[in-house]
Amino acid sequence: MTSAAGPSARRMWVGCSLTTVVLWGVWGALSELSAEHGFPETLVYCVWALTMIPPAVIILWLGGWKLDRTRRAMTYGLMIGLLGAGGQMLLFHTLTIGPAYFIFPIISLSPVVTIVLSFALLRERTGRAGTLGIVLALVALPLLNLSAGGGNGAGVGWFLQSMLIMLAWGVQAYLMKLANQHVGADSIFFYMTVGALLLVPVAVAMTDFGQTVNWGWDGPWMAAAIQVLNAVGALTLVLAFRYGKAIVVAPLTNAGAPLVTAALAMLIAGVVPEPLKLLGLVLALTASLLLVLQPERDAPATLPAV
Repeated sequence: MTSAAGPSARRMWVGCSLTTVVLWGVWGALSELSAEHGFPETLVYCVWALTMIPPAVIILWLGGWKLDRTRRAMTYGLMIGLLGAGGQMLLFHTLTIGPAYFIFPIISLSPVVTIVLSFALLRERTGRAGTLGIVLALVALPLLNLSAGGGNGAGVGWFLQSMLIMLAWGVQAYLMKLANQHVGADSIFFYMTVGALLLVPVAVAMTDFGQTVNWGWDGPWMAAAIQVLNAVGALTLVLAFRYGKAIVVAPLTNAGAPLVTAALAMLIAGVVPEPLKLLGLVLALTASLLLVLQPERDAPATLPAV
């Protein structure tokens, strides 16, 4: 699988980005169901890590089983996987000591880290429409993630941990783009999967088995059906970074997914967003349109075959 320049590459990154937006948006609308049915979030993580395996196998098969076994490929893939999975592990603890309505807006600004790194180190640029879209997306993200959730908010530990998660996920997205210049997307995703699986014992250790755990069909099996949306979305995100600029893909996917989640909530549950979230939705929609419609200023460099 090779990267093509011009319109072909544009179709690829736009298509993969929008696929990620839809999959993660639907996942976001359904993700709370597992905990509501008595299946702990830590075990949901374990299920999610396992759902990464099928898409990893499929993309390796499509690529002719050409797994890159170089140290560089392993390092990039494991770093990307561990940054994402480690951030999720830390989030479990952060939500027990801090207020969700502050934690999620902080974490949602991870694209700022990606944009700064990509602008400074990869020399990525975009046009006026794209720049405006990035700004609107960054303004919209904290508004979309405002929550009335709890947490006692004691101390500053939760704030520092939130900043670490934001940094981890921002660097993760940057590394996805950087890795795609040297390593095939199939190998990147395979090692990402390995990284996620490495932290499964940590998630199990964090689980309170003193509480009743739902092991029925609406426990791990429903969790798997929901989490596979996240896993496949992660794969299409890797491909989006392969063909598109990180400074555009990161804010588009991070702002677009909550749009789908909110739309489903309004359609299915009849939930009407509060004014600030409604403003965030309008800004995110505008940003998404600007980012998708922004013409490419330069052709992306040809990347190695997958």
